[in-house]
Amino acid sequence: MSNARTARLTRRGLLAAGGALGLGAVLTACGDDGAKDGGADTKGSAKTGPWSFKDDRGTTVKLDEAPRNIVAFTGVAAALYDYGIEVKGVFGPTTTKDGKADVQAGDMDVSKVTVLGNVWDQFNVEKYAALVPDVLISTMFDDAGTLWYVPEASKDKIAKLAPSVGISVFDRQLTGPLQRMWELAESLGADMTAAKVTEAKKRFEAASERLRKAAKAKPEIKVLVGSASPELFYVSGSNLSIDLEYFKALGVNFVEPTEAAKKATGGWFESLSWENVDKHKADVIMMDDRSSAIQPADITEATWKQLPAVKAGQIIARSTEPILSYDKCVAPVEALAEAIEKARKVS
Repeated sequence: MSNARTARLTRRGLLAAGGALGLGAVLTACGDDGAKDGGADTKGSAKTGPWSFKDDRGTTVKLDEAPRNIVAFTGVAAALYDYGIEVKGVFGPTTTKDGKADVQAGDMDVSKVTVLGNVWDQFNVEKYAALVPDVLISTMFDDAGTLWYVPEASKDKIAKLAPSVGISVFDRQLTGPLQRMWELAESLGADMTAAKVTEAKKRFEAASERLRKAAKAKPEIKVLVGSASPELFYVSGSNLSIDLEYFKALGVNFVEPTEAAKKATGGWFESLSWENVDKHKADVIMMDDRSSAIQPADITEATWKQLPAVKAGQIIARSTEPILSYDKCVAPVEALAEAIEKARKVS
């Protein structure tokens, strides 16, 4: 089995850990090199005139004008929304069972977008075609260019309808993808000099410095990153995930799964039965906030309730798939900083 395939399966496993045609005008995407050095090829507003953008696969998408009919993974759409760019359609966790906006939808008005699929492996190709898309945008959780939440079975049909842009969120620090989303939004015509945008970036930088100081002041505080499902508890490693790699770089002391366990899942996480949920000692626990995961208040396992960090109330939410706008990334950084500042050593 190839490494790319393994990465795709293990990210799918992590998702499960949290819970679980008429062709339109075909647009051209031209291949290019330098995936990790890509950037917007336009300057200033891209509302008029030719548009191009080199994504993290090294692919340059070129259009006669900036795309208007944008379809994006929900988290990407939420980030673009914060920068003033609205999309026509979304795919990925968008609404909860009661019809409210999913946590990954951010501030978007989900009633104003066409939802092509709300769960894994769900993508209505006919609805997608009807939107006459100019471009499809998603994140990528592997180094093979696999677009997140685009189903394997229908990816070829989807690719024929419009070019795609991929932003990598694999094995790099959070600030990299944040900058790439900034560049993408700017190319699409967002006003990156707006006070709301520049102030959010300053708040993110201030929060990051606060976290750095907290981690330095309390290096003994161990942080465990978890996700709960009915059968298993998943402990995430600090490598590969953009938020955890960034927090580690700022000095946060993470609990790490065993090497054997990480190897079995492509490096992402360790699976524990609820009877063994106390295997790792921790002072603070960060828990997956996605709707597909069981939230801490709903965990009934006795072994969970006996964990020192749980008994001490030292649990915070983790934005497992961060919305890549500076505005949305401030709160997770501040929350972790505050948790470490206030934490008692209980492990």
